[in-house]
Amino acid sequence: METKNPIQVSERIFHTIECLAASGPMGLQELSTELELNKSTVHRILNSLICMDYVRQDPETSKYSLSFKFCRISTQILSQNNMVDLAKPYLKQLAEQSGEIVHLVQLDGMNAVYIDKVESARNTVRLVSMVGKSIPLYCSGVGKAMLAEMPDEKIQYIWEHSDIRRLTEYTVTDFAQLEALIKDIRKNGYAMDNEENELGVRCIAVSLKSFSGKPSYAISISAPKDRMSDERIEELKEMILATKEQIFKEVGGY
Repeated sequence: METKNPIQVSERIFHTIECLAASGPMGLQELSTELELNKSTVHRILNSLICMDYVRQDPETSKYSLSFKFCRISTQILSQNNMVDLAKPYLKQLAEQSGEIVHLVQLDGMNAVYIDKVESARNTVRLVSMVGKSIPLYCSGVGKAMLAEMPDEKIQYIWEHSDIRRLTEYTVTDFAQLEALIKDIRKNGYAMDNEENELGVRCIAVSLKSFSGKPSYAISISAPKDRMSDERIEELKEMILATKEQIFKEVGGY
C-alpha cells in the first residue's frame, strides 16, 4: 500500500498558503497552475485549510483567500516576542565580544529610553546608566541612528519640537550640522556620540526596526573615550553591524 510523504504534504500546504498570501484571492485553476499541481490535489489542500478556518472561499467569485486567523496568530506571536526578549541574547553576545556595555533603547517621542543594558565582566571601569532613563535624540548615538532612518521632514519636525541644549562642548546645536551627520550615518550605516551627551564617553550605535518596519529601537556600545579610539571604533563597527543583521533576521526581515 502506497503511503503519502508527510513532508511533501506539509510542503504543498505551506506553498499554497504562501501563494495566497503573496497573490491575494485566486481561483482553483490559477492556484493549480501557480503551484504546478493538479486541480484535485489543490482542491483537497484547500478543503483541509477551509475546515481548519485558515482559508475561505468567496461564494460569488469562488476564489480562495486566507482568513483572518493568520492575523490572530501573528498578533499572538508578536505579543510573546517583544524586542527586549528577542534582542537579549544578541546584546549579551555583543557585550562579551566587545568587552563594553551595550544598551537597547526605544523611541519615545523626541527622546530615546533605555529599556535594557548588558555589562561585560571584562572591564572594571563601568559607566553609570539606568534602564528607564530618557535621552534626547539629537545628541545621542542611538537617537541619531534612529533619526537617520526617518524622512527628512520628520527629522526637522523632531528638531523643531526638541529642547535643544548644549549638554557638553561637543553637543550639536545647529540643524545644518545635524543634517550633515545624518548624511554620514546613512552612508556608513552607524551613528556616533562623540562626547555630545556626556563628557568622556563615546558610543557607536545602529538602529533596529520594529516588527512593523519602523525605526523604533537602537543598540549601542558605550565606553570611556580612552577605550574608544578611532581604530577601536572600526573594530566595534563590524561587531555592531553584524549584531544588527542577526536581529534583523530574527525579527523576520521586517
